[in-house]
Amino acid sequence: MNKLKIYFDTSVINFLFADDAPEKRDITIEYFESYVKKNLNEHYISKIVVDEIQRTTNENQRNQLLNVIKRFNLLFLPLDPEEPINELATKYIKKGIIPEKKLDDALHVAISTIHNIDILLSWNYKHLANVNKERQILITNLENGYLKTPRLTNPMEVFND
Repeated sequence: MNKLKIYFDTSVINFLFADDAPEKRDITIEYFESYVKKNLNEHYISKIVVDEIQRTTNENQRNQLLNVIKRFNLLFLPLDPEEPINELATKYIKKGIIPEKKLDDALHVAISTIHNIDILLSWNYKHLANVNKERQILITNLENGYLKTPRLTNPMEVFND
């Protein structure tokens, strides 16, 4: 069986250290230990994730988050200037699917779509891990010639006993 291609938005890495949300933190830790560490799927991030982490003002927290990328050998999806990532992300925003102030979220979806990712994993229920957003993104992707839209969900939904 082929491995799933899973893209992490920044929230997934952040929740490894979310002491204020212990249930989500524990699920995220379990996911990393059960799936990422054992390389059961292909796990990706992009420069957008690193850029978001770099904007973290707390230096210790920033270093902790960057260390996760190294420790778990997360794969990088390239941001090829020839790919219409920004154009697709802008379409999500112009259609009101993702708010204008959440460009990074739109970019996560566009990157995942263009790279044929199976699942975009997020704890962001408002803009990403949301079936209504997924349906709207699917329609927009089809209108723009993208036949595959990543499943937008959270780590809890990916466990496979």
